Amino acid sequence: MGMITLPSFFAFKEIWRNRGRFLLFSLVIALITVLVLFIAALGEGLGNGNREYLDKLDAQLVAYQERSELTIPISRIDRGQAAAIRRVPGVQDAGAIGTSSVALMIPENDKPLRISLLGVEPGRPGEPRVVEGRQLSTDQAREAVIDRGTALRSGYKVGDTITIRSTQGTQDEFYDLRVVGLTDGQQYSLQPSIFTPFFTWDRVRPKSEAEVRRAEAIANVIAIKLSNPRDVENVKERLKAQVQKIDLATIQEAIENTPGYGPQQSTVNTQAVFTLLIGVLVIGGFFQIQVLQKVPQIGVLKAIGASNFTVGMASVLQIIAVTTMGVLLGGFGTFLLSLTFPPTVPIVFNGQRTLMAVGVLMLIGPIGGLVSVRYAIRIEPLRALGLSS
Repeated sequence: MGMITLPSFFAFKEIWRNRGRFLLFSLVIALITVLVLFIAALGEGLGNGNREYLDKLDAQLVAYQERSELTIPISRIDRGQAAAIRRVPGVQDAGAIGTSSVALMIPENDKPLRISLLGVEPGRPGEPRVVEGRQLSTDQAREAVIDRGTALRSGYKVGDTITIRSTQGTQDEFYDLRVVGLTDGQQYSLQPSIFTPFFTWDRVRPKSEAEVRRAEAIANVIAIKLSNPRDVENVKERLKAQVQKIDLATIQEAIENTPGYGPQQSTVNTQAVFTLLIGVLVIGGFFQIQVLQKVPQIGVLKAIGASNFTVGMASVLQIIAVTTMGVLLGGFGTFLLSLTFPPTVPIVFNGQRTLMAVGVLMLIGPIGGLVSVRYAIRIEPLRALGLSS
């Protein structure tokens, strides 16, 4: 017990006697913590904005147009193929999904809200589960289910009538839809979402001059729900053999092929890694300077019998204490700052990702201080006191 008590005494006695210096350095670690946590939250928020709807899809597979490179905006698939997919053994249900981007008009606001407009088949995979109100009724009903992000940014609620502006050919047209349900966060393509019955979506979505004259409704993808979610590979083989001109992807593959998702996450992760490396260098540099400033004191301790373990453990305990204080201050500061951000800022604090970031931050202190600990252990008493020849 004494082996731990003595290093603790030395470590915390020095921290207390130089509390101003150590507090300032804890604030530096706190700033690094804020930066790391916000980068992690930004990565989660941006990724969430691209994958949220797909991640919550009540399906295990997504069917694309053949040779569309698993890219939803490029894919054009006949809605009728959903019927052929449903006949394949192992498929429980399949629903067409159409995607587009339109402007939601907001009363008393000159600037409309850009939203993702998604067409889904009521009662089939692709339609989100509502948390307030009811589901969509029929394929041609002038109804809409809005996600929570749309509700927060626009102020609309269940029972309201919304107005959507959409370009038809070269003209802007306005369409009124009644909000019948509210779903949880269902962002798609970094935009809040509105869900309408499929044929209503086809009537409302922006169209070129050629599409305005076309009567046939074309979907982007088809969501496929399996009877046995674990039988994905076998059902994929059957689908490829029995349904022509489609490519298939799991939900995770669909997310990874979302335009911009991969490069976006790589960029954010690279920023996080470099921030952690900077943290290691800063902490290492600070404690190295600390050791250099107290070489004579360490020499005296060793001269009167202090062991390398005592000196090294005291340095380690100092590093852990200062790092912990900095991370706690940074975490609290991050929480306070997060309360000031509007819903338009894509910041999402995921519990698992945040804990991982905090754990890494707690490790960079000891890692950054290893050089200083090694140097403290290797100090020779006589040389430290200037008595060696």
